[in-house]
Amino acid sequence: MFDSLSDKLQEIIQKTSGQKELTQENMQDALREIRRALLEADVNLRVVKAFISNIKDRAEGENVLTGINPSQQLVKIVHDELIKILGNEAKPLNLEGHPSIIMMLGLQGSGKTTSSAKLAVKLKKEGKNPLLAACDIYRPAAVTQLKALGEQIGVTVYSEESKNVQEIVQNSISYAKENGFNVIILDTAGRLQIDTDMMAELLLIDRVFHPQEKLLVIDAMTGQEAVNVAENFDAQLGISGLVLTKLDGDSRGGAALSIVYCTQKPIKLTGTGEKLNALEDFYPERMATRILGMGDIVSLVERAQEVFDEKSAREMEAKMAKAEFSFNDFLKMQSQMKMFGSMDNLLGMLPGLGLSKDDRQKISHEGEKQFKRIEVFIQSMTPEEREHPELMNTSRKKRISAGSGIPLHDINLYINQFEQMRKMMKGFSDVKKNMGKLTGKLGQNMGGKLSMHQMMKNMRRFK
Repeated sequence: MFDSLSDKLQEIIQKTSGQKELTQENMQDALREIRRALLEADVNLRVVKAFISNIKDRAEGENVLTGINPSQQLVKIVHDELIKILGNEAKPLNLEGHPSIIMMLGLQGSGKTTSSAKLAVKLKKEGKNPLLAACDIYRPAAVTQLKALGEQIGVTVYSEESKNVQEIVQNSISYAKENGFNVIILDTAGRLQIDTDMMAELLLIDRVFHPQEKLLVIDAMTGQEAVNVAENFDAQLGISGLVLTKLDGDSRGGAALSIVYCTQKPIKLTGTGEKLNALEDFYPERMATRILGMGDIVSLVERAQEVFDEKSAREMEAKMAKAEFSFNDFLKMQSQMKMFGSMDNLLGMLPGLGLSKDDRQKISHEGEKQFKRIEVFIQSMTPEEREHPELMNTSRKKRISAGSGIPLHDINLYINQFEQMRKMMKGFSDVKKNMGKLTGKLGQNMGGKLSMHQMMKNMRRFK
């Protein structure tokens, strides 16, 4: 996401690094390039004008700070203005109702039903008990699709044969209260902005049931058209927030940068993949940081907490400490890594790499290709060989090479790399143990139980 814009902004900022200070003269070229980059990213013209004007005002009025070069100052200014355009701060969902009602809105084909299921998965992870209500009585198989998704994610779907949407909503609320559901997600029918009868149906639901959230689902890849859709829905219904889907497929990012500024409504959630767990809270600051190529370590840590459970991590750590890490463990670790999403996306979250879109894609492609080869190599082993790497000898390697189609030279290389990794993991584990002992000794000393001389002796022991 934002790949082309991100690459261009980083390139523009790099060009200012040779300047001694920010001046009106040396800012003209940078601003012209930033304007062009934003327009090429399909950002709305109103937004581009406001963005450039704000950067110009800030840059010309900025005091030159000691030790800060112009490119660093420009990064700070652009970063701050990006955060403003993206909505300043994250806006969480309003879930104050009993039950809370979330009405999902959108055009036909915007991904509203899938987004409803993704939202149910997200709320379930957060300890809520969601109910999906099938309120699309117009599209053939809409109810069937929602039921299939509900079964896949383990969430109850309320549906009935009635053709009265207001009646379905009323009955779903009663059902939720009777059965302990605390959030209802109304999957309404997709509609056109000009369809006055169907828009009136939504207005009636809004006025009768007062949903806590009216979320408009927008396809990020529609570019500036997303702004027109959002403004029309907001004018007629007064939406409370936006769900931006296919953000991972939108390399330009124009919709995300335009829609908040033009509607003054926050992006609350973003869809970043096809899997049903690929719906995330939207954080303007994190997104601005990623656009400028500074990574997103907070999101990376949060994703890691979702992917790796504590019990598995402890078991893996115990195996590493005893140098018992096996090929099966490697496969398990590789499987968990896949849950992060694509390697390209993962590299984009890492700070300080400074990789262009093309570089990331090359590394990602080669890395994923190698992972697949290693997977084939391991799956060509016997169960005993996978669990006990020390059994590997020349005849076994030849058999695995013949079975997997991987040259013997590469098999030897993979095994050597694996052995090096095992030793390195054990080394890290030993360091961690020693640091734990050292911390304990230091803690005792802080309590006055050890003299400085004794503490220094202990520290030398762990070198």
